[in-house]
Amino acid sequence: MTTINLPIDGKIVPYELTGSPIELKKRDAKDFSRIAYAAAHVVADPLADNDPWIAPAIDWDRTLAFRHRLWDLGLGVAEAMDTAQRGMGLGWPEARELIRRALGEAAGRKDALIACGVGTDHLVAGPDVTIDQIIRAYEEQMETVEAAGGRIILMASRALAAAAKHPDDYVRVYDRILRQAKQPVIIHWLGEMFDPALEGYWGNVDHMKAMSTCLQVIEANAAKVEGIKISLLSKEKEIAMRRQLPDAVRMFTGDDFNYAELIAGDEQGHSDALLGIFDAIAPAASAALEALGANRDKEFFELLEPTVPLSRHIFKSPTRFYKTGVVFLAYLNGLQDHFVMVGGQQSARSLSHLAELFRLADKARVLADPDRAVARMKNVLAVHGVV
Repeated sequence: MTTINLPIDGKIVPYELTGSPIELKKRDAKDFSRIAYAAAHVVADPLADNDPWIAPAIDWDRTLAFRHRLWDLGLGVAEAMDTAQRGMGLGWPEARELIRRALGEAAGRKDALIACGVGTDHLVAGPDVTIDQIIRAYEEQMETVEAAGGRIILMASRALAAAAKHPDDYVRVYDRILRQAKQPVIIHWLGEMFDPALEGYWGNVDHMKAMSTCLQVIEANAAKVEGIKISLLSKEKEIAMRRQLPDAVRMFTGDDFNYAELIAGDEQGHSDALLGIFDAIAPAASAALEALGANRDKEFFELLEPTVPLSRHIFKSPTRFYKTGVVFLAYLNGLQDHFVMVGGQQSARSLSHLAELFRLADKARVLADPDRAVARMKNVLAVHGVV
């Protein structure tokens, strides 16, 4: 077996790989009994002469090739979301170009499920921002996506979180935007663990009270809401909300800690999926969803449950830095030739964090080529002075 020296608990110790990689196999979404989106990352251009903290440089060919990989596995693409570093290195001008290019790629396929993030991130949050300005900002991005033929994921707004004085302000904004939507949208409730600026979203720091306002919006606009993705990292809160949704409205799990059991569901229902971790574990997610669709529930859990410890590690606090782990795994798996991120975010996690990620990825069987992964891990270790 292949062995590598890794920093563990402050010491360099040998680690022997044991995982047998999950087979990469093309699949069709029609074989899945759940709708499943992977929120996809962007690939930075490491050769660009730019200032990474100020101006992102994107390798468009590799970025778009990764979307085709997800589609080939039967997964949908949730485009220009927080996994793509939206609001953490990727601004609206770059997101707009990403959306345009991704929709163009999707149009050339018969099987490409894609939905695009619409927010207000081109509007700088501040005390002077008005509710009307927030509405116009949402409308501008919505018009851009719909004009290109895209479906919408309605992202949470930092500007709204800062400007709202009462839950009714949220109701006013969402009612206005949802009434205008050409197709039913997915609402994304992103918790403060992912973005501290969103604390108190829906007008209350108590998630259950905030949920009541969100449900009020959904019930009043059910015909315009395909579903809601909640990212609160609490299976109890997700299930509680799922059981209160109108019959035609889906729950898309955004719980990167408990997704296996939430997708499997219970006697009262299940969640579909819209997950950043599916970017990193796409072959495992695809194989598991096919098994679930064929009523091979035991196989579903055997494939997906080992990925949960990996996901919990990648999404550990500070959760907003999870993108570093997602991109690191893409590097280990040969999906990009470097470990460089938009905004220089490759520095957001420690070497010990990356070493533990490597170990957990092996145990989850998501290192596509263990020998290549070892060679690339050694490159990263050498940069940090570990040889």
